[in-house]
Amino acid sequence: MIRLFAAVAVSPELGEGLQARQNGLAGANWRPLEAFHITLRFFGEVREDVADDLHLELEHIAASPMNLELEGVGSFGEGPDLHAVWAGVKESPALRRLAKACETAARRAGLKAEARAYRPHVTLAYLRRPDPLEVAAWLSANALLKSPPFEVKSFGLYSSLLLSGGSRYQLEQIYKLR
Repeated sequence: MIRLFAAVAVSPELGEGLQARQNGLAGANWRPLEAFHITLRFFGEVREDVADDLHLELEHIAASPMNLELEGVGSFGEGPDLHAVWAGVKESPALRRLAKACETAARRAGLKAEARAYRPHVTLAYLRRPDPLEVAAWLSANALLKSPPFEVKSFGLYSSLLLSGGSRYQLEQIYKLR
């Protein structure tokens, strides 16, 4: 079994700007620069043969390069269930089409449909029992986050290894947008 997801990588230059915001939350597990990405579809644990089928389906995605922008911040969870803070992605029909194409590829490879609504973002930190007021203050202080447009020419298939200090990601395949 291999844990997989499809994502758009965040450039180191863009990531450095995000890293500058990684402070002010006690106990936050801030994500390293190399972990910054915009998930298109989380596939979860899949058998090797299904991973091969998934790769073949992802290779057939036809999508054009696109420009994206990061905009705003947010969190997942509420009150005592707060568990992550993130940078948002400005609404992009092209990104939504690419995420939908990844969902279709997953279904064709035999995976179950994703039940959660798609919310493009870059996870900045995972939280464990944070103070909700501290999180609210961080969200307020970073609410005006906005990046310059950046061009996306490819997306990748990544494996994810769960470790005690967080997940480690490895790029398995690159798919060019053309």
